[in-house]
Amino acid sequence: MNIGTLARLTETKVDTIRYYERIGLVPAPARTAGNHRVYDREHLRRLSFVRRARRLGFTLDEVREMIALGRHADRSCADVHGVARRHLDAVQGKIDHLERLRAELARLVDQVDQCEGGRVEHCGILDALSHAGDPEADGGPGD
Repeated sequence: MNIGTLARLTETKVDTIRYYERIGLVPAPARTAGNHRVYDREHLRRLSFVRRARRLGFTLDEVREMIALGRHADRSCADVHGVARRHLDAVQGKIDHLERLRAELARLVDQVDQCEGGRVEHCGILDALSHAGDPEADGGPGD
């Protein structure tokens, strides 16, 4: 198949396929006498794997690591599980951070709602953000 067909089947941009080839995530395809790339089922399988992993947020290094681990069929899948576990832990850390961020923003908005519709010179949000590094304004260190 040509690169356009591979791109369509995997919902991947042609430039992305070429990039994945350059960095070794997808093996270089054979070429015709006219120097056109020719992809096979293995390219489709590998690119589909990369795309699914990327949609789940795995980094390129994590994808590369899983591909390398997958080359050893007799190896325990515990190593692959470890990559997925580390990624899950990182995702959970991001979620925790976003929940703390949401709570802080909600507190800020709720705390200064009384100035809504007032003048900017008396805006509680701008005032609170201006004192973001001031321990006295934040209620003390470690807040």
